[in-house]
Amino acid sequence: MRLHFSTRLISSSLRSPRAAAVPFRSLCADAASPVVRSAVIPMTAAASSSSTAAMPPITAVICSEEGLAAKLWIKFRRECLFSMYSPFAVCMAAGNLKIETFRHYIAQDAHFLKALAQAYELAEECADDDDDKLAISDLRKNVMEELKMHNSFVQEWGLDIDEEVSVNSAMLRYTEFLLATASGKVEGIKAPGMLDTPFEKTKVATYTLGAVTPCMKLYAFLGKELEALLDLREGNRPCKKWIENYSCEGFQASAKQTEDLLEKLSVCMTGEELDIIEKLYQQAMKLITEFFHAQPLGQPTIVPLIKEHNPEEDHLMIFSDFDLTCTVVDSSAILAEIAIVTAPKSDQSQSEQQIHRMLSADLKNTWTLLSKQYTEEYEECIENVLKKGKVETFDYAGLCKALEQLSDFEKTANLRVIDSGVLKGLNLEDIKRAGERLILQDGCINFFQKIVNKDNLSANVHVLSYCWCGDLIRAAFFAGGLDAVKVHANEFTFEETISTGKIVRKVESPIDKAQEFKTILQNRSGDKKSLTVYIGDSVGDLLCLLEADIGIVVGSSSSLRRVGNHFGISFVPLFSGIVQKQKQHTEGDSSSTWKGLSGTLYTASSWAEVHAFILGW
Repeated sequence: MRLHFSTRLISSSLRSPRAAAVPFRSLCADAASPVVRSAVIPMTAAASSSSTAAMPPITAVICSEEGLAAKLWIKFRRECLFSMYSPFAVCMAAGNLKIETFRHYIAQDAHFLKALAQAYELAEECADDDDDKLAISDLRKNVMEELKMHNSFVQEWGLDIDEEVSVNSAMLRYTEFLLATASGKVEGIKAPGMLDTPFEKTKVATYTLGAVTPCMKLYAFLGKELEALLDLREGNRPCKKWIENYSCEGFQASAKQTEDLLEKLSVCMTGEELDIIEKLYQQAMKLITEFFHAQPLGQPTIVPLIKEHNPEEDHLMIFSDFDLTCTVVDSSAILAEIAIVTAPKSDQSQSEQQIHRMLSADLKNTWTLLSKQYTEEYEECIENVLKKGKVETFDYAGLCKALEQLSDFEKTANLRVIDSGVLKGLNLEDIKRAGERLILQDGCINFFQKIVNKDNLSANVHVLSYCWCGDLIRAAFFAGGLDAVKVHANEFTFEETISTGKIVRKVESPIDKAQEFKTILQNRSGDKKSLTVYIGDSVGDLLCLLEADIGIVVGSSSSLRRVGNHFGISFVPLFSGIVQKQKQHTEGDSSSTWKGLSGTLYTASSWAEVHAFILGW
């Protein structure tokens, strides 16, 4: 249960399909409360200081930048994550990419660098300003230096790139796109050779930078990400040299210079022309990501998770929390505000047919008091949980025992809400309408749609939630065409379509969630092996996260991390955890298999990261 609301917002959410997109602001004082966890802030917002270390560096990078290039990087960061989670990049980060694969990649990349140098040359010719010409010329010189590194590899291997390696279709699509853009073959401008004014020619240079910048930024990002995981004991492996090149200050500066130049050249662009740049940027990100995923690997990999999935023998079970894991706002906030907005303003406004309801003003005051009491008692409960001495090793039994206090608290708080009468008189149609318009976390619905609709994938999805009204959750998923999602939550009781104020209490606590999780597994049919993944964001999810073969934490709940750390739970960024598993997997270590109750949970910055790991590109 989370008592948290803002009446100025919900009044329009029953009318406007976009109203619920606005993040709620808490009436409660402590953002660590499950009522108002900082996960209500969009995923690109800065994490709290208590959890930043567990978040991938991309978050900090995104938050520190401004301007066109930064906005485009943020908007299309999904492709960046899909490139990072490609089998090729994971094996490179693990330090065990086969040399034959790396040789093939270098040969392909050399073709790209030649095309990039040619694109810069064409852009330089189109630039009108001397300083811009010089800047583009410098970028081209940097590319030629990069080619020298590739040539050193080629000479070492005795490889003739032009004769022995054909360009694969993914690389060909990107180089053709890049050179077509640099030649002026862009929708919305005159045909090449018909550009009359310097300004028209400069637009071509700007569009070229729009197609080049995402590649430079992505390589700089991957260089830094992989450098952070580089094993210094690897010696002089070619992959290490590649990582050092793209993580070095020189290349980072070159990538930044490309962004700055795009920024400068686009200043005088119209809105329509900026839209063209955005389309070129997006297309470039897509083509680069496809290139990374097109690299042939003759070795076992653990990404994507479904790669080794055999639908005849295996069953993938995805479990997820709902409030603030899937949603931007908490369901109790939605239900509270529906109650307040639709409540009668005076005794005279109540019809004889209605269940007698509390007046709107009284209802608002009651919610405020309930919310304040919940927050204060929740924090006190968490402090009591942490009174037991901190353990050095993972203590699941101790955690279960400690969370019994939280379970008792949640049930008492729910009973207090029921007895108050604040949930009485809500119309089922209003609830469903609010659910249909509820804004979910970016990428959440797309992930579930891919799971449910993917051919030859033996999988199902379960949502386990404290939400008081399962109809709200079902409406949110039905709006996304996800009738197959199985919802396990509490339920309102209704007289016809009007709520009585009572709740059928099914899932109220961490203990209830864990029991429901186990019951679902016990009741599954067939003899297939199950691989379970649980995605959550709060203390209430801790037991399920640990019971699952793979537990993934999204958001930045400080209370979850405090409790977890107290009972010996390790929080590992998902990508670095996967890289470690990849090292073990290639070496044939049996510990590389996923299994529950390991005491390790993985942290993810977004649903795109979860998607990239489980489903791939």
